[in-house]
Amino acid sequence: MKLLFVADPLEVFKTYKDTTFSMIREAASRGHDIFACEPKDLVWERDSQVMALCRDITLTADPHDWFNERAKPRLALADVDAVIMRKDPPFDSEYFYATHLLQQAEREGARVFNKPATLRDHPEKLAILEFPQFIGPTLVTRDEQAIKRFHAEHQDIILKPLDGMGGMGIFRVGPDGLNLGSIAETLNKQGTRTVMVQRFLPAIVEGDKRILVIDGKPVPYSLARIPQGSEIRGNLAAGGKGVAQALSDRDREIAESIGLVLAARGLLLIGLDVIGDCLTEINVTSPTCFQEIMQQTGFDVPKMFVDALEAAIRRS
Repeated sequence: MKLLFVADPLEVFKTYKDTTFSMIREAASRGHDIFACEPKDLVWERDSQVMALCRDITLTADPHDWFNERAKPRLALADVDAVIMRKDPPFDSEYFYATHLLQQAEREGARVFNKPATLRDHPEKLAILEFPQFIGPTLVTRDEQAIKRFHAEHQDIILKPLDGMGGMGIFRVGPDGLNLGSIAETLNKQGTRTVMVQRFLPAIVEGDKRILVIDGKPVPYSLARIPQGSEIRGNLAAGGKGVAQALSDRDREIAESIGLVLAARGLLLIGLDVIGDCLTEINVTSPTCFQEIMQQTGFDVPKMFVDALEAAIRRS
């Protein structure tokens, strides 16, 4: 099969931990032809299909100089067997436009994973509110007074921007309310930006668990990202320590319930963030942690993903 990965530049991949690299390596080991491009390489011209200037690559055994580029073909997305959208966040205007180009490619016959329209319809923080049975007290607002009322009720809260990633822009405000007004103003930009506010979950000390769900089925292990030192953020990008662990009964309940719903909408791969017993985020753009889980448990997450990808291609 011909597989096209839409991703960040191949040269920036950290192969010892990169999830997209692990997908490519597994697919290449099965004999699939691997092509790669960046969103900027997508082109749609009048009276033509959506095209991409691609890199036709083979893999080497060198973890640093990890690929050879054989050619730079210009391919119609409808002419490959699958397009795998793996561009890392942020979900900015350029990402948004890329999903529209990918959706047009779908109309022309391309198979795109995750489904472009569904990527747009599931903002990673807002999406949790569809599943209130699995989340803690949560407020989404621009209104500073509403934030203050939420704090008065719950006392210990977390505030974060809707477009943040890697733990950036997350603040905790305790019962004393110290700096609440300043933090709210900083995040909501004088009422022009929407903010998510949640009750603080003390279980964060045990880790912010990343649960991977592939075609509706949970990977049996999560990666608990445990805050270090005085940090409240468990994100690996913020210095958290990743510890793989078996799913709890509650983890599995959350993953199976949400996974079935979102797989039916065209999300082949999602990453759920769970603190304690509460869902905090649904990652759909470029979920990670394949390699960390595989290295610590031996469970072959890339194999599970490519198995699911091949099955989805055959179904479509």
